[in-house]
Amino acid sequence: MIIEHDGFGAELRRRRIAAGLSLSELAGKVYCSRSFLSRVENGRRRASPELAQLCDEVLRAKGALVGLVPPPGSETVLRVARKGPGARAVDLVKSGGGEARSESAPERAEFRRLLRRGDLSHAAGEMRDAERYYTAAFRSAVGEPRAQAEAVIRMARRWSDPGQVDRELLQSIRGCLTALKGDESIEAAGLKLRLQAHLAKKMSMAVSQDTVVGAAAGPGEGARLAEETLRRLPGLLGEDSARRLTGDNDSDYDTHCEVLIECRWARYDFMPAPDALLLSEQLRDAAARHDSPYFRGEALMALAIDQLRNGKIFSALATANQYRKHAADTHSTLVVWQQRTLDALLDLWHGRFDAAADWVFRESLEFTEPLSADFAVPADNLRQTRLGQAYWLLRQQGRLAELFTSDLAGDVERHAYFPIWRAGLALALCETGQYAEGADLLLGCAADVELFPPSGWAVPTLVILAEICAVLDLEGGFEAELAQVVPALRTHLAPHDGEQIALAGWPTVLLGPTARACGLLALAAGEPETALEHFRQAEVPARSSQPELARLRLARARALRRAAAPGSGQHADRLLREALRGAEAYGMSWFGGQSQALLDDPGRS
Repeated sequence: MIIEHDGFGAELRRRRIAAGLSLSELAGKVYCSRSFLSRVENGRRRASPELAQLCDEVLRAKGALVGLVPPPGSETVLRVARKGPGARAVDLVKSGGGEARSESAPERAEFRRLLRRGDLSHAAGEMRDAERYYTAAFRSAVGEPRAQAEAVIRMARRWSDPGQVDRELLQSIRGCLTALKGDESIEAAGLKLRLQAHLAKKMSMAVSQDTVVGAAAGPGEGARLAEETLRRLPGLLGEDSARRLTGDNDSDYDTHCEVLIECRWARYDFMPAPDALLLSEQLRDAAARHDSPYFRGEALMALAIDQLRNGKIFSALATANQYRKHAADTHSTLVVWQQRTLDALLDLWHGRFDAAADWVFRESLEFTEPLSADFAVPADNLRQTRLGQAYWLLRQQGRLAELFTSDLAGDVERHAYFPIWRAGLALALCETGQYAEGADLLLGCAADVELFPPSGWAVPTLVILAEICAVLDLEGGFEAELAQVVPALRTHLAPHDGEQIALAGWPTVLLGPTARACGLLALAAGEPETALEHFRQAEVPARSSQPELARLRLARARALRRAAAPGSGQHADRLLREALRGAEAYGMSWFGGQSQALLDDPGRS
């Protein structure tokens, strides 16, 4: 089929090739899918003025491409010449890039224009502008439930305050689902599935009983809805889903990717880390076929997070490199911030504390202050991520006393509805010599353990609580408190034993192998042989981090001394000397002091 068009597509293709860019590369720079851009070049879809402007800027066409696009609202006749027996010419009327159907109405053209402007703003990290365009698109589509659902889906992609439930969005999503209830079309089925996925995620955002929206709409219900939505996804796509998902049906791609993204987050706290990784790998493959910058970025970040949680550090490094390239291609401030946050996480894990400090205490402020001031994203997203990395850096360097002489302690207390921040405060008290106060907080935190979800944010919280138990166990005199909390902590952490690493935030810091935390609890329970078995399991995920290996060696030395097997004392001393060398090499002063104290007192463990 040969299509005669206004010349924009042909000129775009000529200039793209001359610039040495592939379709995928140009699509990434102008924030659209490769398949859509291909259809624009072939004349099957009309470029919007916004897309034309972006292409013109990227290809340095100096207005030549913009001049080839008719103004919005004008009609263009595309003459299609079909070859073969009985060939004839057919005129198709298109308006604003839509097909010859009701979408050609001026109202729908305006809706599409606003939606596209919102997408461009979102891709550039200009969330406040994106929200304004999506809201305008929603209002322009009164009486069109499907169109309004599209706008609400875009709104639902915005970041919410961590740990809080976005009640406004919950109401909007439910309103759209009600409006689409009687619509049995394929398009409506996809929209309803995407809305349900977003609803599931928004319901699951609460991290404690203080932030839930009600017993019938809490995190557990959100996870259940996500599981149900995922089960319906293959049925919606039908038996030919594999063929359709490798074609150019944007609606199928959007549904597949969006449902996987949102449902993965909705189930994050309720499914084992290995299952989450399988879902992230499916998402990565689906996003690669879609070739959308938004979905590609979401897929890469989800994959990196789940690789880290499963102890696959080297795989995560490769994914982080892909995300770094994605950040460079998008030029989005938010995407760059996420990439730099991931880099800082890896710096902390590998002991590059100076590089991490440069980001946490200096460069990150250059990102967070303008974004927070402009309300581009909820400020708490940025603040808590920076706070988490600052806390862990101070802890690694033995500087937690600074937490109480700065504004950081106030920030920790203000986020006490997050159980992990209560646990973090207790650990800071213990590691600054305030053992009784830390033990009191430990008892309060442990009282809520039964309310924790089975996975997700519960894991790093349990690991921090295990670290507190280890400090109190080594200090001595807190046997009664430990007897109250250790059994429950062991029960809840046991399913995460093995090669997993506790990840705090989404992502913020790696707290260490869960197996080491299980070993610390076994040691506090008076089971040194069991502890040693856990520590052996922790060796594999710890090998990529010298600071973590140092901590593991100290823990093994303590267990060997308590096991009191022949020759264990000499082995323990050797491990302590290695731990001390690691502490000195990486500037871990508090930890180094603990190692030295144990070396000086052979009877202490």
